[in-house]
Amino acid sequence: MKNILFILVSFLTLTVSGQNNALFDKATEAYNVGEYQKAVDSYLEILENGEHSAELYYNLGNAYYKLNQVAPSIYYYEKALLLKPNDSEIKNNLGYAQNMTLDAIDEMPTTGLSKIYDSIIGTLSYDQWAYISIVFMILFVLLYIAFYYYNYSSKKRLAFIFSIISLLVMVTSVIFAFLQHNKFKADQPAIVFAKEASVKAEPNKRGLETFALHEGTKVNVLEELNDWKKIRISDGTTGWISADDIKILKDF
Repeated sequence: MKNILFILVSFLTLTVSGQNNALFDKATEAYNVGEYQKAVDSYLEILENGEHSAELYYNLGNAYYKLNQVAPSIYYYEKALLLKPNDSEIKNNLGYAQNMTLDAIDEMPTTGLSKIYDSIIGTLSYDQWAYISIVFMILFVLLYIAFYYYNYSSKKRLAFIFSIISLLVMVTSVIFAFLQHNKFKADQPAIVFAKEASVKAEPNKRGLETFALHEGTKVNVLEELNDWKKIRISDGTTGWISADDIKILKDF
């Protein structure tokens, strides 16, 4: 019975994978001949099949950008960056899409320590730091075994030194992975999809409008109440926005 289930699951997986590959080729062909809406439809169908990747999101961003749809293009570029945070091509195209937005919001000033923290720990995602820690853990074990079995003192000394270095790198990577994971969980970015969204002082329609945002602007969700979400924009200003006006990025 277990063998039959395994065969069925394997068959379904291969079938879906084959369908997704065919859809991806179809979308790429449509994109190359300028049929951008057809490309979008095929890419979205792949998403509905449960496949998620930086390449898929990037291609969706490109197709929406060609259709001059600001919010969806930025949304999918940002989703691609979540999976590949240091990809220069994604960052460049995201920059082009952001130039189409209407809101010009200043960034909050950051301290020197914060910049150093982001430049070091933010270089990799938390799962990438975790992979590095696993690699150096294996290296540490191998070097420690070598230290134990080497007969010559010079080789034992080198094996010991490099094993300690591997251990330190492993521990550092684990700490960085933990910090990045906490930061990832704390941040809840979203993109404004409404052409113009009213941001209010209170989470209700009768609340005083404090400012307005336009499609494509990135916000960070702080909390939610009923159909309203409290957001903060890049200059530190906060307010309440209708949940229907934004789309959360971390939905995968």
